[in-house]
Amino acid sequence: MAYLSDIEIAQATEMKKITEIAELAGIDDKYIEQYGKYKAKVDFSLLDESKRGEGKLILVTAITPTPAGEGKTTTTIGLADGLKKIGKNVMVALREPSLGPVFGVKGGAAGGGYAQVVPMEDINLHFTGDFHAIGAANNLLAAMLDNHIYQGNALNIDPRRITWKRCVDMNDRQLRFVTDGLGGRVNGVPREDGYDITVASEIMAVFCLASSLSDLKERLSRIVVAYTYDEKPVTAGDLKAVGAMTALLKDALKPNLVQTLEGTPAFVHGGPFANIAHGCNSVIATKMAMKLGDYAVTEAGFGADLGAEKFLDIKCRYAGLNPSAVVMVATVRALKMHGGASKTELGNENLVALEAGIPNLLRHVSNIKNVYKLPCVVAVNRFPTDTDAEIELVIEKCKELGVNVVLSTVWADGGKGGMALAEEVVRLCEEENDFSFSYELDETIEKKIENIVCRVYGGVGVTFAPAAKKEIDRLTSLGFDKIPVCMAKTQYSFSDDATKLGAPEGFTVTVRNVKVSAGAGFIVALTGDIMTMPGLPKVPAAEKIDVDENGKISGLF
Repeated sequence: MAYLSDIEIAQATEMKKITEIAELAGIDDKYIEQYGKYKAKVDFSLLDESKRGEGKLILVTAITPTPAGEGKTTTTIGLADGLKKIGKNVMVALREPSLGPVFGVKGGAAGGGYAQVVPMEDINLHFTGDFHAIGAANNLLAAMLDNHIYQGNALNIDPRRITWKRCVDMNDRQLRFVTDGLGGRVNGVPREDGYDITVASEIMAVFCLASSLSDLKERLSRIVVAYTYDEKPVTAGDLKAVGAMTALLKDALKPNLVQTLEGTPAFVHGGPFANIAHGCNSVIATKMAMKLGDYAVTEAGFGADLGAEKFLDIKCRYAGLNPSAVVMVATVRALKMHGGASKTELGNENLVALEAGIPNLLRHVSNIKNVYKLPCVVAVNRFPTDTDAEIELVIEKCKELGVNVVLSTVWADGGKGGMALAEEVVRLCEEENDFSFSYELDETIEKKIENIVCRVYGGVGVTFAPAAKKEIDRLTSLGFDKIPVCMAKTQYSFSDDATKLGAPEGFTVTVRNVKVSAGAGFIVALTGDIMTMPGLPKVPAAEKIDVDENGKISGLF
């Protein structure tokens, strides 16, 4: 049987005009700024002016990802469509895709099959220009920083201690380390520099955690860009860059309204890297979804050890959010890989490998229930090759933890395939919960990291490299010790070793260094070798993308 590609399914769907979607969502026309027929920005003044109470917040997260894929975004969209199908007033809030993965390995990030957000091509490419605005604000700050040094360096900045990089929203390994300012005095001050991908910029994290324009300005002003010769931090506020940066970002900060294939209103807004930043869509979009819907469905990046941990410990803490339920997405295929099965054998029944891989799912579920004290359901994203015996084994093991398993077929069936999941989520949302964090803010930086490693990852301790110890002492002396911690870690394992699949035990995590993202409001703990500027693969996805004479795009996932 030949399946249609995601883009073919999306292009075959007749979209509703965005004004109809806004009306369905209860958004007054005065808040809408249209970007063509099928996209709009919604003014954030709606948040202050709406008298409506907040709906229930549902987080969709997943097991530790494998190349076999889990379908987290697809499940998020399908669940929202399923809630709409059972008569609920629902909004969905997702991250915007980065051009890097779109043209690199991963492909687009607008869902898949019959559970997608549209217009799919726009969302995956330029969309409403938010990422371009974030990149421009980042690079304006970089330009003003280097110009300040060139024009006499009144702030006494040490060019060897510049921490701010330029950025571009593309996978380009050639730009990771550069030397610039060459060519004589009129061309700047020579120094070592580098580029991050736009989603790794601290401005992206600031943008997604800001609760208003004034909060955005305050956060931008706190960004540390360099240190002086006598070790004092230099901020964007010191460089007088904040007003101009905010001018570039003021329209981007308004959430983007689109729709699912089934006409469910959806916000797609912001998208920080999940393994180096907090990996969630914007606070403003999430709050707006909760203001407009009785149920707001959102997701967090990668597995629950990264995405859910940061969503709960950072985003919910700063935004005052209290989730009502968590959906843990898993596939039998991915669990078999965690149990040692090779990628080529995933279509064959293998109960031994499945049983060996299930502890990964159970640890994630246990964390949600026992660390964060939230109701949880497992959504098994079913593939045609999954056997009844394999599904039964997953159900049996989850029941031992007191968690229900619901089969999801949203990729093939859209909202209809998410109705059973929707019913269970509605039931969970009525349960009382005692939402807790995995650490407290008044603990030391070291203690917060240890809590995450031991309570969430299942490790036995943390090793701090000498550079990390020195920087922790320095950041503590500067007063940065009472803010959340954001772990920069591989997404492929609970540990900091990507080869340790399943639910490894007895491991320690090595923190090689820490840095402060003062604008975002967290300390980044660096483990392993996390790239902030990815490279393209041998055969980039870009090679398959084309446009015909009528402007119709093909090959985009």
